[in-house]
Amino acid sequence: MRTNQQTTIKASVTLTGIGVHSGNPAEITLHPAPANHGIAFLRTGTPTGNDRLIKAHYACVSATELCTVIGDNETGAVATIEHLMSALYGLGIDNALVEIDGPEMPILDGSARLFVQAIDGVGVTTCGAPRRWIKVLQPVRIEQGRAFAELRPLDRGFRLDVEIDFESPVIGRSRKTMDLTPAAYRKEIAGARTFGMMKDVERYWKAGFALGASLDNTVAVGETAVVNPEGLRYPDEFVRHKFLDAVGDLALAGLPIQGAYRSYCGGHRMNVGILAALFADRANYAIVEGQGTRREPARAEYGTALGLAAFAAEL
Repeated sequence: MRTNQQTTIKASVTLTGIGVHSGNPAEITLHPAPANHGIAFLRTGTPTGNDRLIKAHYACVSATELCTVIGDNETGAVATIEHLMSALYGLGIDNALVEIDGPEMPILDGSARLFVQAIDGVGVTTCGAPRRWIKVLQPVRIEQGRAFAELRPLDRGFRLDVEIDFESPVIGRSRKTMDLTPAAYRKEIAGARTFGMMKDVERYWKAGFALGASLDNTVAVGETAVVNPEGLRYPDEFVRHKFLDAVGDLALAGLPIQGAYRSYCGGHRMNVGILAALFADRANYAIVEGQGTRREPARAEYGTALGLAAFAAEL
């Protein structure tokens, strides 16, 4: 569905699985939401015993190591949100409430494909209000060593250009450029799975990561070949998954972006960091609604454990 009207899903839908890092069971229910609601997570089963509503917004990000986390461990967090956020953004969903019973999203098959299928299964509907966009007005760039991420103005739509460059000969260097539309997302991006190096597994386990990873939800990369018996879904599945992650992280802008995104050797930290850089200066962007344009504050006051100062220190 391509429309200038805001959208939501037609009915609630539930998915279950395990968390790729925690290894614990996880269940989510996607609910329809009204216009101007945006995407928000209703975290139940929190450490305090109180349900917590967390906006899907870059200012609520508390960690970006191996996954994107919103909220905080003391009052309730949700980890590994990027694949669902990618599916919602990729399909043009503006408003939804994500109810989740624990601290991590289910990994499912390691891609966004099952989220897309669930959304397609219930359908999409309009909300009766005009859609708003974040229009990039001037270039914004961040760098970390050889890696960089940047946003630039674009006449219409959202174009992503994602390039990876790994020392592993199995992954190597590749690049994916595409204008983001629901049809292109379904065909080119949604099925690309997360991946990891076999040589890093023990280190991840000791750090408390990848406890739920398996060949059912992760492309395992050996020294000379992919370990999964079925091989890759796409010849360039690695860069397509990084593209998928970028879509999900950039969805944390809170509104769809009109602009062009380029990254080289990026990841969750830089994807979220470029949003912090964009909103740090009101000259960088405008909020566009229909034929009109209006300014909004540089960042929403949601509160965060990892705000602009932290990003500036770490990038």
